[in-house]
This record gives sequence, structure tokens and C-alpha cells, in this order.
Amino acid sequence: MTDAAANRADSLDRPDIIIFPPIIPLSTLVISCVLQWLVPLGLIDDIDQSWRVGCGVLLFTAGMLTTIVGRRTLLRHGTNVNPRQPTTALVTEGIFRRTRNPLYLGIIATQYAVALIFGLDWLLLLIVPNWVVLHFAVVVREERYLEGKFGDAYHRYKERVPRYLFGY
Repeated sequence: MTDAAANRADSLDRPDIIIFPPIIPLSTLVISCVLQWLVPLGLIDDIDQSWRVGCGVLLFTAGMLTTIVGRRTLLRHGTNVNPRQPTTALVTEGIFRRTRNPLYLGIIATQYAVALIFGLDWLLLLIVPNWVVLHFAVVVREERYLEGKFGDAYHRYKERVPRYLFGY
């Protein structure tokens, strides 16, 4: 195989994601802030601020820890975290024994936390479409890639570990 052919093959060895994952929550946050400024809903204004902030801080901490632990686990096994690069190992240990998508779960938890801490009603509402976009534009495509790359090992992993946290 020539160097050009090898480089092209390497560039194809990656999930066919539609959008780079961090763009989804960041754009959701920006849209939420703009909508909150233009059309405040006041849905969570009546909830005690100290309760909201306390719960938000706990949720933020849990979300960040989940994301950090998932990232470190991938790196420890020598695979790429960036979905625009090839996956070099199927990681099924550590936090990946509980969920196949700890980084995305952590990001969603962090979004809920930010919504609570800063009283962003719109963010609470937009997390659902945010998750739908993340699921279909990234997660489903990553799974298809991993099935093709790791075959039966990935199928067995999918049978044992939920996609997110509970259920399938």
C-alpha cells in the first residue's frame, strides 16, 4: 500500500459523525442564554436559589467527574478521545462497565447543573433536543463504527452495558 493510500485509509478509520460533539452542548448553551435574555420564562425562579445552586454544584461535580474519569480511562487504554480520529481499543473497564457513553452523560449532567445554578429555563428545555441531536448525529454513528471495527466483542459489550445509564 502506498503512503497516500495508507493515509486515506487512516482518514476513513473513524466514526462518521455529523457534528463534532462539543459543539452541540456549547451551541445549546449559547442559544439558551440568548433566549433567556430575549424571552425569560421564569419557570424555575420560584425554586429556592440556595437549593438550586446546591443541587447544581453537586450535579456539576458529578458530571465533570464522569467526563474526566471517562476521558482518562480512554487515554489510559491508548485510544483516541476525539471521535474524528480512529478508535484503537475497545474500552470496557472502569466507568465503561456502567455506561457506554460516560463523556456524553457527564456533559448532559453538567448542562442540567448550569441550568439550575444560573436559572436558565431555556437550557432545561433545550437539553432534550440537544440530547436527541447528540444521540443521532454522534452516538448512533459511533456505535455503527465500533460494531464494524470490533465486531462480536462490541456486540457482547452492548449486551452487558447500557448505552447511557439505565436500560438500553
